[in-house]
Amino acid sequence: MDARFIAACASRASIPQATLPEVAVAGRSNCGKSSLINALTGHSKLARTSSTPGRTRQINIFSFSGYGGPPMHLVDLPGYGYARASKAEQSDWSQLINAYLETRSTLRLMLVLLDIRRGPQSEEMELLQWMTDVNIPTLAVLTKTDKIAPSKRKSVTVKVARALALQRSPLAFSVKDKAKVLELRKLLAEALVYD
Repeated sequence: MDARFIAACASRASIPQATLPEVAVAGRSNCGKSSLINALTGHSKLARTSSTPGRTRQINIFSFSGYGGPPMHLVDLPGYGYARASKAEQSDWSQLINAYLETRSTLRLMLVLLDIRRGPQSEEMELLQWMTDVNIPTLAVLTKTDKIAPSKRKSVTVKVARALALQRSPLAFSVKDKAKVLELRKLLAEALVYD
């Protein structure tokens, strides 16, 4: 597999013109976006991970190929819901995300990550509804499933799916579960091949 960093975008003007189909990754701060990108691409240090929430403050774009589907861009969106960010910072991040989502005709799939231990918050509900309204295919990914007992995973997944009123079942996911990483790669390939 080949994956590499393409661009870091802190403003609408700095977002490069799209040349490949894109999959965006969104979620609250500290939900595991960078870890998921690293697991998907097989490059442990491609996306910067941190134990400090709110580290991703710009849009980071990565190229990704050789995973079983067509070449694509993975787009890491700034984490939302980070309480220590000022209201001005949060507003800037929100405007940047909006600028990306409203102008990206190459966006084929939005992964909305939710920490399985926390359940859906208002931000996730609003984002999922927005994606439905603008007709962007979306997959909810419940991260950090290794942090709860295996016996509880299915019931929690069903509970979240009901709370979000999803038409498509969320994917229970852990970066430590190789089968789940392979399953997500397959889902990405299908989203791009059959789009």
